[in-house]
Amino acid sequence: MMKKIVVLISGQGSNLQALIDAQKEGHINGKISAVFSNKEHAYGLERARKANIPAHWLDAKNYSDSAKFDLALQQAIDHYQPDLLVLAGYMRILGSVFVQHYIGRLLNIHPSLLPNYKGLHTHRQVLESGDK
Repeated sequence: MMKKIVVLISGQGSNLQALIDAQKEGHINGKISAVFSNKEHAYGLERARKANIPAHWLDAKNYSDSAKFDLALQQAIDHYQPDLLVLAGYMRILGSVFVQHYIGRLLNIHPSLLPNYKGLHTHRQVLESGDK
């Protein structure tokens, strides 16, 4: 049975593109049902649209606090009834209530090694610091 997948992104969507390509090539037993971003102009949204995947963004500024934003995002995601929620470079911290809602169905592909190496280019940061 094909799994319904929802993907969260914040930027270029290179991980999303890898998932889209893997889906097209039959390498994953799933279908990306929707993509959500916390950034209106994230290029990953355009990647989703080009692949005929519904693309949405939610602006955290429209909510009085993080918990309300998380709830709105959760409700929007749940509309797609995902079997799997993939955070593919999603750069916003999600609260414990949100995470618990998707327990056992959440996969995080994150470009950072927190707390020491925030943001992008993690491997370069580690090598430049001399860490292993």
